[in-house]
Amino acid sequence: MTLEVATIAAAVSQRETSAVAVVREALARIRDYHAVQPAVWITRIDDDTVLAAAEQVDARVAAGERLPLAGVPFAIKDNIDLAGVPTTAACPDFAYVPDTSATVVDRLIAAGAVAMGKTNLDQFATGLNGTRSPYGAPACVFNRAYVSGGSSSGSAVAVAAGLVAFALGTDTAGSGRVPAAFNGLIGMKPTKGRWSTSGLVPACRSLDCVTVLARTIDDARTVDRVVAGFDPTDAFSRPCEERGLSPRAIGIPRPEQRIFLGDSAAERLYERALAALAATGADLVEIDLTPLREAAALLYDGPWVAERTAAALPLLDNHPQAFDPSVRAIVEGGRSITGVEVFEGQYRLAALKQITDAMWDQVDLLALPTAPTIYRIAEMRAAPIALNSNLGLYTNFVNLLDMAALAVPAGWRDNGTGFGVTLIGPAWTDLALLAAGETYLAAAALPPPPAIDSEGLMETVKLAVVGAHLEGMPLHWQLTSRNARLVAATHTAPSYRLYAMANSTPPKPALIHAADGAAIAVEVYELDVAAFGSFVVEVPAPLAIGSVTLADGSVVKGFVAEPRAIDGAEDITALGGWRSYIDTLTRTPSSL
Repeated sequence: MTLEVATIAAAVSQRETSAVAVVREALARIRDYHAVQPAVWITRIDDDTVLAAAEQVDARVAAGERLPLAGVPFAIKDNIDLAGVPTTAACPDFAYVPDTSATVVDRLIAAGAVAMGKTNLDQFATGLNGTRSPYGAPACVFNRAYVSGGSSSGSAVAVAAGLVAFALGTDTAGSGRVPAAFNGLIGMKPTKGRWSTSGLVPACRSLDCVTVLARTIDDARTVDRVVAGFDPTDAFSRPCEERGLSPRAIGIPRPEQRIFLGDSAAERLYERALAALAATGADLVEIDLTPLREAAALLYDGPWVAERTAAALPLLDNHPQAFDPSVRAIVEGGRSITGVEVFEGQYRLAALKQITDAMWDQVDLLALPTAPTIYRIAEMRAAPIALNSNLGLYTNFVNLLDMAALAVPAGWRDNGTGFGVTLIGPAWTDLALLAAGETYLAAAALPPPPAIDSEGLMETVKLAVVGAHLEGMPLHWQLTSRNARLVAATHTAPSYRLYAMANSTPPKPALIHAADGAAIAVEVYELDVAAFGSFVVEVPAPLAIGSVTLADGSVVKGFVAEPRAIDGAEDITALGGWRSYIDTLTRTPSSL
């Protein structure tokens, strides 16, 4: 089954297959993947009920109804109501069974989509990482050592793993965009009020958006056609006012404001995305992110925390132990915020919005990294507040400033995890952003995503060696004994100098970063983390393991040296590598 919305709907509508057949295959995939990631779902709808819903779709098609989502299986984040199915918001003590579905869910089912179940999330949609749930932590589908992103964690994994064609998420501070980036998906965050939030458990009610996670932009566009529109039952709903844009000028951060927290792969992939955007014919215009970041700070460091507290207050008062510790720490913080602080925050936000609205006179849209980096699940659990905050660096301001956003893939790191960029425009530019996203993806020509991690990828490290560990050299056995795998024979960036250390038997090289350097030949090996650790402890001073930039711009671990290593050393940079130097030592005098 091709998991694209239009393909499924067309095949069912033309009776080339049936909704029942499509749903049976989806059920099989869900069962198979459960052994890989059991934390994807909080509540799975039983097979008989799902198949009965599919039979109703087939009957409607046979009766001549035109259904834009005929037989399309989808998932629902478990803070969005589905009639007769518990809504937990990832908090068992909060759970209730709604009598009616959320408006967006009703519209999808009316269009022929088949709900498969409710997916996991960061509790009360408070988090961007996916680990804050008593139902387990969904992981990145490409490398399960890493977070899936959140709070729409289960929804992202369900789509990326091929269990459903699309999934509903939510997005207050980036909860639909960050997991889209990490799992190679499209994450459409519509303009506030474009999609109804009736039937959504609020996080920050004035900012919340229901979103879609999908495999293609066309799938996101199809879902938007079905669910967008004014809803009189939602006090925050607004009539759609489509606004076009022609992305002639695209805003990007100033170089000093491009923060990747040491993630060189993310930095490199962002540069490639900018090159693809430039190839579309748009001008890239550097802008100052300062007012955007000041607005973002209001969400968690300002009075809007009190809105999260208001949403959870009854449970917080009566069952505080029901909360995930990180979530509780956040929502408790709103108790002390005064009405004066709320109004002061609103005044400051209004001033910032006036500043940022003027930005649209300079650029048509923004293209920012979706997240600056990604973390392992173990790292996130060790520092849950600080690392989670890092993930929202480029997302938190969007809803506060009434913007639309579209997260799109921008490539994959060597560890398999996804990196993405987000196209951001003024309110009501949703359809124009979808078109701009298609133009970007055509120019980017991204490689296909990595294989889904169904076995549990072993963590590995790439190591550049420059001297006695090269193949055929005396210490190469220290790599082969650790099952190191040769990845590439290449060169460093042209910014290193190579020395032969003095008084060293056997001869030892010293690689030093230098502005007047050259490209030095290296071999890059891949080791698992444990093997790398045992290797590093055997490296004698003044040699060390640091970060080495390769000719293609990538950064790997590698042999470097302390400054004292070059005292009395011979500069052999001009030879281009250690093999050439060893050759000079082994030649006979007559050959010199």
